[in-house]
Amino acid sequence: MPRNARIRSQSGIYHIILRGANKQEIFHDNEDCIQFLDTLEKYQRTKEISVYAWCLMDNHVHLLLKEGIEDISITMKRIGVSFVRYYNWKYQTTGHLFQDRFKSENVETDRYFLTVVRYIHQNPVKAGMVKHVADWKWSSCPGYYGKKVYPRGLLKKDFVLSKISSDRTTAIERFKEFNERMQDDQCLEDHVISRLTDEEARVLVRELLGSIEIGQVKSLPRVQSNEILRKVKRIEGISQRQAARILGVSPNLVFKA
Repeated sequence: MPRNARIRSQSGIYHIILRGANKQEIFHDNEDCIQFLDTLEKYQRTKEISVYAWCLMDNHVHLLLKEGIEDISITMKRIGVSFVRYYNWKYQTTGHLFQDRFKSENVETDRYFLTVVRYIHQNPVKAGMVKHVADWKWSSCPGYYGKKVYPRGLLKKDFVLSKISSDRTTAIERFKEFNERMQDDQCLEDHVISRLTDEEARVLVRELLGSIEIGQVKSLPRVQSNEILRKVKRIEGISQRQAARILGVSPNLVFKA
């Protein structure tokens, strides 16, 4: 069945979610996060997109962007291809990293624009990763609070703050109050996947393995172990590093399975 064409945003602004294929992790360390943000900054310069908010989670990315000199789908494809090329080189792997098509929604009003910014910043809190929105270093939130975010110049915060007040101090204070007001905002996706504790993940892994003991997985034939690893990676809320730790195998084996 052919895909429906995206409806173009009249404002040119989109909330975008880029997910790992089969929910796999796409960021394994700080270097991966930095590389993605560097890639985003490159296309901000060359394709003139504007970046108003971002949040990098283990297996997905939230972005609030304004389209530049080309269709947003083309720019997102460039970003994805560039990062996958880096990822495959670093981890000596091949194949798909991202889902075939990114999810997006049009952002047409100032009110919804600010709602999306808050939703993006609150993702790590709702997922149980941090207790405070500003504690997640891989989001644009600290930049709105006057702290440094990487890379310099990526965040177009003045555009956002100007929607709140013409006075910078007042705008920051009001934005912070709005941004930290916990809401059950529903933006583009129905829920946020919560991270499992190791004990919770271990219970689900045991259920999946059935008669096979956890300690036996690393000694199974490659074809059989890879099939198990692929099933484990589909468990909602479990990270690939967590799976590797529980099963006692190399994270690289989990990444490539």
